[in-house]
Amino acid sequence: MCAFVTVKAQDYKTAAGVRFGASNGITLKHFIKDDAALEGILAFRYRGFNFTGLYEKHFSNAFKVNRLNWYIGAGGNIGVIDRDRYRWYDEKDEGTALLLGIDGIIGIEYNFQEVPLNVSLDWKPMINLTGVYFWGDEVGLSIRYTF
Repeated sequence: MCAFVTVKAQDYKTAAGVRFGASNGITLKHFIKDDAALEGILAFRYRGFNFTGLYEKHFSNAFKVNRLNWYIGAGGNIGVIDRDRYRWYDEKDEGTALLLGIDGIIGIEYNFQEVPLNVSLDWKPMINLTGVYFWGDEVGLSIRYTF
C-alpha cells in the first residue's frame, strides 16, 4: 500500500485587497505553485507611489495552527516620492525622487475558512539604489478577498 501526502501552503489561488501601514495601498497575490506566490503591491506614501513585485515562498501551519501560514521572499521596487514630504532629505532638496531598489519580505497570514478572506502581517524592508536609501519601517497589515 502506497500513500501520498500533499502539503499545501495556501488555501486559495489568488487574493486581492488593501494594505495598511507606513505605506497604504493595494495588493494582489497569486500562487504559481503550491508553496510559491507572486505578489504585487502598489503603495502610496510621501505624495508619491511605489510598485513592488515579490516572489514569496510559503510554509503551512505556523506554530502548528491550521490555516496560519508564514512566508519569506524578495523582489524589487520602482516609484517616485515628493522630496519636500520626506523628512530625511536635506532642506534644499526639492521636486521628486526616484525610488528603484530591492525588497525583502517576511510575514504571517491567516486564511479564514468560513469566509473568503485572508489577513496578513509582514515586514518589507527596502534598499533603494537611488534617492532614499533604506526603508526599514514598512510593516503592513493586508486584508484580501480570496478566490
